[in-house]
Amino acid sequence: MTQPAAPIKFYSMHLSGNAHRVLLTLRALALPFELIEVNLRAKEQKSEAFLQMNPFGQVPVIDDNGTVIWDSIGIMTYLALRYDDGKLLPRDPAQFGQIMAWLGKTSGPIAYGMATARRINLFNAPADIDSAHAIAHDFLHVMNEHLEGRAWLVGGTVTLADLACYAYVAHAPEGGVDLKGFGNVSGWLAQVEALPFFAAMPKAKVGLWAE
Repeated sequence: MTQPAAPIKFYSMHLSGNAHRVLLTLRALALPFELIEVNLRAKEQKSEAFLQMNPFGQVPVIDDNGTVIWDSIGIMTYLALRYDDGKLLPRDPAQFGQIMAWLGKTSGPIAYGMATARRINLFNAPADIDSAHAIAHDFLHVMNEHLEGRAWLVGGTVTLADLACYAYVAHAPEGGVDLKGFGNVSGWLAQVEALPFFAAMPKAKVGLWAE
């Protein structure tokens, strides 16, 4: 596989599920990178220098030798198209489309369900936790049924679909979403965690930013 001319600068925040999916992609592709932790609580992501990279003032962002990409799904897709041999993002139209469908769920029910519930509990986000729980449970029911008889979300091996969906599903309990009863989802999480390149996202406690 192709390698970058220099280590990729990876602007991250260790408790961000969006950043974690990029971390897994970098590790899956064995790409050299420089991890740059952004202090979100101190609003470093809203600094003039950071906004020049991402006008929305959010992590993650990568700088690949002058090519700056923001948004986790944008970054993952870029890395796979630039450096992958077609395993994480198969070029077969059917599989490509199926993967993109799961990537789309990261900005839908995953974002408004598990991720929002977690943000409420950890970071005091102003949102309706009952609504977030309902969205999360609806998504998990569908995901659990989809994984019946499957090890991975798309095809016979890990793809960007799995890496993109993992973090917020795995950390759903931090938002008060119980994963008990979703056996296929739990089995899938274990499959991802057994990958040789896997690195866990740190666990966090309720009211983290209330201290």
